[in-house]
Amino acid sequence: MEKHIKLLAVLFLSFSFYSMEAQTLGQALPDWTPGTMDIHEISTGRGCSTFFVLPDGTTMVYDVGEFTQTFQKWRVPRYADAKPDTTRVSGEWITRYIDRLLKKAPNYQIDYALLSHFHWDHMGQVTGKTPPSELGDYKLTGITMLGEQIPIKTTLDRGWPDYDYPRPTKDLTTLNYINFLKWQSQNNGLQAKRFQPGSNEQIVLKNNPDKYPSFEVRNIAANGEVWTGVQNVTRQHYPRLEDLEPENYPNENMCSMAMRVSYGKFDYFTGGDLRGIPPDGEPQWQDLETPVAQATGPVEVSMLNHHGYIDSQNAFFVSALRPQVWLLSVWDSAHPSPMVYKRLLSQKLYPGPRDIFATGMHEANKLVVVGLGQLKSDQGHIVVRVAPGGNSYKVIVLDDSVENGKVKSVHGPYICR
Repeated sequence: MEKHIKLLAVLFLSFSFYSMEAQTLGQALPDWTPGTMDIHEISTGRGCSTFFVLPDGTTMVYDVGEFTQTFQKWRVPRYADAKPDTTRVSGEWITRYIDRLLKKAPNYQIDYALLSHFHWDHMGQVTGKTPPSELGDYKLTGITMLGEQIPIKTTLDRGWPDYDYPRPTKDLTTLNYINFLKWQSQNNGLQAKRFQPGSNEQIVLKNNPDKYPSFEVRNIAANGEVWTGVQNVTRQHYPRLEDLEPENYPNENMCSMAMRVSYGKFDYFTGGDLRGIPPDGEPQWQDLETPVAQATGPVEVSMLNHHGYIDSQNAFFVSALRPQVWLLSVWDSAHPSPMVYKRLLSQKLYPGPRDIFATGMHEANKLVVVGLGQLKSDQGHIVVRVAPGGNSYKVIVLDDSVENGKVKSVHGPYICR
């Protein structure tokens, strides 16, 4: 009886919340309100970016991807269309999207900016046509374009301050980002920090933390260092570099940062381009998804690792996280692979319903992957709106074909387990 009473109370609170914040198809997304947590998976067709408005109005962005549409012209047909169009690069579209949200937030700033790893579709791409900053010695693409327009208070990445793991970086795009950090640190008060696996104190609420004691961001992994699930203890999953030949060092994807965002009963996971299935002939230690999943445990919502490529979402990872909602940041005809999608749907890996949402599914992939018609949405910005207290949430899809697109569909409420 007590269990049923609690469930009814949750349902009543959820009904009250959703009644007050009712979505209307074809209308604008209602503004964020204190106590609510919003997670925006921004669709541009040219990279990843997730923007958070946390329960007290603290803001956070995880990745600001941008790659040019002329990059390796022969590959362009494998990419879905850029959204909303090609009149601006994706870094600018993302900046404008976040700008609209911040104008209604407590502070016009990004409290935390994180890069999962140093690849163009997660941080921006420097080319011969990338415009220079008028402030410092860096160019404007992805996260540097965002940080030029909107103040960033703290950055967290896997490399600061030396960027020497597994080897010193020589990549022009990453060096450009480092120049941005140095200039912003010296002139604009930005605090650059290295992401610390195991910590639950690096990312905290800035405005009214005491009001939301159930909120936490747990750093799970970076550079192969993984939280054990015990206090703040971590272990290094990858072998020591001195025990490897340079050609066998972990690659950039394998160094991705992973984290879990929790609010009440709600948990959300994101892990960049983590690998869970080593290519044939490669050592098993390249599977980082398994130890990450062991530490993370079940969640309500999970992003797909590595956009659903063939080396991701191994069976243990899927069964351990067992989310109600999978989010796919996709734009490539290989996003996701058929076997990955089959595992996402498998009732043998974990029982019960699950809904799958994608930012921009390529039409070619729909012809190849059986069951992609089961997606709840295959195009648009995806907003996860968590009710005050974190007992329930809904998923709202916004039109990405025009700027400031309206509500296309509403899903839920989902009751947190």
